[in-house]
Amino acid sequence: MNKSNPWLQYLCAFLLGSIAPLAFAPYSLWPVVFVSLTGFLFLIDGRSAKMAAKLGFSYAMGMYAFGITWIHVSMDLFGGMPAVATWALMALLCAYLAIFTLLTGYVAQRFKVSLKWQYWLLMPVTWLIFDWLRGHFMTGFPWLWLGYSQIDSPLAGFAPIFGVQGITLAILLICGSLVIAIKSKTWLWPASLIVALFTAGGYLNNQTFTQPLPVAKVALVQGNIDQNLKWQDEQLWPSLKLYYELSQIQEELDLIIWPESAIAALELNVEPFLVRLNQDMNDRGTSLITGIIEYRKTEKTYYNTLIALGDTPLEHDYEPDHANRYAKHHLLPIGEFVPFEDWLRPLAPYFDLPMSSFNRGDYVQSNLLTKKNKIAPAICYEIAYSEQLRQNILDDTSMILTVSNDAWFGDSNGPHQHLEIAQMRALEFGRPVLRATNTGITAFIDHHGNITSRAEQFKTQVITQDVVPMTGQTPYGRFGSWPLIVWVCSIFSLCIWRHFRIERKISG
Repeated sequence: MNKSNPWLQYLCAFLLGSIAPLAFAPYSLWPVVFVSLTGFLFLIDGRSAKMAAKLGFSYAMGMYAFGITWIHVSMDLFGGMPAVATWALMALLCAYLAIFTLLTGYVAQRFKVSLKWQYWLLMPVTWLIFDWLRGHFMTGFPWLWLGYSQIDSPLAGFAPIFGVQGITLAILLICGSLVIAIKSKTWLWPASLIVALFTAGGYLNNQTFTQPLPVAKVALVQGNIDQNLKWQDEQLWPSLKLYYELSQIQEELDLIIWPESAIAALELNVEPFLVRLNQDMNDRGTSLITGIIEYRKTEKTYYNTLIALGDTPLEHDYEPDHANRYAKHHLLPIGEFVPFEDWLRPLAPYFDLPMSSFNRGDYVQSNLLTKKNKIAPAICYEIAYSEQLRQNILDDTSMILTVSNDAWFGDSNGPHQHLEIAQMRALEFGRPVLRATNTGITAFIDHHGNITSRAEQFKTQVITQDVVPMTGQTPYGRFGSWPLIVWVCSIFSLCIWRHFRIERKISG
């Protein structure tokens, strides 16, 4: 690489970043991430902190430009803005996210440590620090964390121990080992570490940390309602009729799931329907969970909510304020709340989408109770926030439920990446995940993160399966990211100490 031509280096970094999304769903070419990241580490090796920052920004711009283009679909189909404006917003979003990799490059090259310290310690912990910041700052965007790319690789075995970021750490250690081996021309220790990580991951992949419960027969209903029609008043009753008829399955079921906002109306406006639906489910001995819009009269606030009906341990008669419900906590910016709404809403229809003024539910809420199981719910985007879900999973929580309406993102990579994230949650917590969506991808995921059944996208379909609920806790479910956080903080502090020790020797 010609180091005298910075623009050629920026282009190379951009191209290395642009191939990284091939490791994620729907392509799932997981080895690609090692090529991409190792190339980037070589590119910044020996550079100044300022140059490493610029290369980090270029790398991330390539990764996000090709990895999250699915966001543009919602702007294009439902935004009501010119194409130039939507692409400009996408560029701004990618640039914002790339700042975190810019800071990673800067900090990792700012401190002087040896080659092994650099790639086995400093770079991994620095990457994780800014990854965590990206996942939490300003509500966070934890998409395309590198660990998600390994859902089908042996490294996925680290998920129930350290979570998805434990897998990210393993990726960084492997790529750093390749750099060390090539730069030092010594392969023994780097190769040993690489083999150890893949071997340990493969071994853990075959372990089960939770315990099975009696099988539950579950049906997931995918209504496939056109997003352009979903919120129209005249479409409400045809939609309810469709979901009701799809749920009249002639076999004994323990649970039926409808997706997010399957009932595209305020709960108080469809009470007669809910009374009838609740009675029908009671007569069949079946529980039903559906998405709906809750309006709390006393607070005059709206919530994106899941309610459980039918045969449950609570009330057998439907009551508008019954406790067996969950209100979404982690709201999606623009889609469910609009920051600076007094300024943004008048600008374009995209900032005034249907039902974009929700309030937050509590961070920790009671599990949904069904006929046989306690279920930890996550509505749409919330499934990407493992710590929030962890706080809501108890020892006797037996399944995870995630409902979504990915129709906003059409036939893009977004729904596939969203499903991949749900698979990771199943692995982390050792529980099956039930995923019900409006247009796809509706799927059953077992406690090892394997998709055992899925509906076709953009097809009205019901899929049923015998699900094995699980109880107990994985190590990650019990301790969360705290062991990794303590390790990262300790190693980062040690690297800073090492840097100043080297500085003193040089100055002395």
